[in-house]
Amino acid sequence: MAYGAGMETTPATAPLEGLTAGMPVPFGGDRVTHVPEWLADAFAPGDALVVLQDTGELLHVPAADGRAATDAVDRAVTAFAAMGRVTEEQLDTFYAAFARRLEDDASFAPIAAANEADVTAARARGRSTTRLVLSERMRADMIAGLRGWAEVPSIRGQVIRTVEHDGWRLEQHTDRLGVVAFVFEGRPNVFADACGVLRGGNTVVFRIGSDALGTARAIVVHALDPALEEAGQPAGAAALVDAPSRASGWALFRDPRLALAVARGSGEAVRQLGAVAQQAGNQVSLHGTGGAWLVAAGSADAEVVAAAVHRSLDRKVCNTLNTCVIVRERADDLVPVLLAQLTRAAADRGTQPKLHVRERDRGHVPAAWFERWVPIARAAGPVDEPQAEVLVEAQLAVEFEWEDSPEVALVIADDVDDAVRLFNRYSPRFVLSLVTADETERTRVEQTAEAPYTGNGFTRWVDGQYALNTPELGLSNWELGRLFGRSGILSGDAIHTVRSRAVQTDPDLHR
Repeated sequence: MAYGAGMETTPATAPLEGLTAGMPVPFGGDRVTHVPEWLADAFAPGDALVVLQDTGELLHVPAADGRAATDAVDRAVTAFAAMGRVTEEQLDTFYAAFARRLEDDASFAPIAAANEADVTAARARGRSTTRLVLSERMRADMIAGLRGWAEVPSIRGQVIRTVEHDGWRLEQHTDRLGVVAFVFEGRPNVFADACGVLRGGNTVVFRIGSDALGTARAIVVHALDPALEEAGQPAGAAALVDAPSRASGWALFRDPRLALAVARGSGEAVRQLGAVAQQAGNQVSLHGTGGAWLVAAGSADAEVVAAAVHRSLDRKVCNTLNTCVIVRERADDLVPVLLAQLTRAAADRGTQPKLHVRERDRGHVPAAWFERWVPIARAAGPVDEPQAEVLVEAQLAVEFEWEDSPEVALVIADDVDDAVRLFNRYSPRFVLSLVTADETERTRVEQTAEAPYTGNGFTRWVDGQYALNTPELGLSNWELGRLFGRSGILSGDAIHTVRSRAVQTDPDLHR
């Protein structure tokens, strides 16, 4: 049926000029939420409203944050069009120049000053600065990572499959993917790691947490942009979203021009970012909730358990030991091992440890641990707390974001199968280390545990640089399901597309 005279047509869409408190907002196809008063008051013409279709959350994106994200993507899109002409030698020059500027004390001085200012401001707000401080070790790791990228072979144009036919052949080869958006927490070294996407001819847009924005700006001005210019690479090949608000990350991830959206940070922030990107039709790689589990089986060697616990608690990152599960038949001799090594790890940091025990397993821990109050090093400073507290089983899903006091949960399982059940139900499905002398048992656990990373000792090996000698962009868990066709370790050289080329030798080929 054609529309004729007098027939109504759907009106053209118009910009959203404002919101009113209580306004109904449909989501998910069959549910409704309502605009709260604070959002109605804050919303102005030019702003955007993002409605998460799975939860009904209303995310406010002010116009300024939207422009900051759009401007950065504009520059990256323009740069990507020119990256096809950038040579491998130019890429080598870029990484070497970036590393040299970070290594040179004169060019690094303003970066160090900016980081000191960021740290001071974060501490004044009571924020954690464990990952924010650009220490000499972090600086050295950034330099090493950049120089490592200079040594990585090109992934562009590699023929990965050839199929021969009569009169022609099909070649499949790797090629550039596009603009990669990268939102990460305030850890400055990740800034350098993410530049690995340029190795494959891609471009990258960064959005860093507000705590580290000053440091990021200084890195761009004093190291990154000069290195791009020296290498003759297009401006905008690595672009910073220069905005402190979390909303700028939402604005970035809803831009449909992205080839891939990578998020790192807290579990809640990453969940929101992933939902925004997926609703926009963007591919995502999410790296949020971590926390490793260690299971001590009946045949576990006590010395191996001791070393694994101690070496998995040197600092708090995603692959730090979070939950220790000991089978009941070994509780009497292995719980003291756990407590001793937890205490040792805290002593290494000059602090006291914190233990959480599943409620029904409390009897396996000496009463003194629950009665003793000690200073626990928190982000805002030492806080006197009981050294051990009970938790209900559902709280095994919590990742302890400790500052300087190592923090671990203890569970006594009936057997290894019970431990795997607990892991699959409550863990982020991330790292599982099994200490056992029974290889049949190990095989069974690896077949049934929903973990992309399994081992037989300390958990901190789960790291792209450490394990693969490649700077990583992030580590994915299986909390939302197994990953399709790739490892959980995402690195710059893994970001590419596959093109198909026909090479015809018979000019009269036909079907």
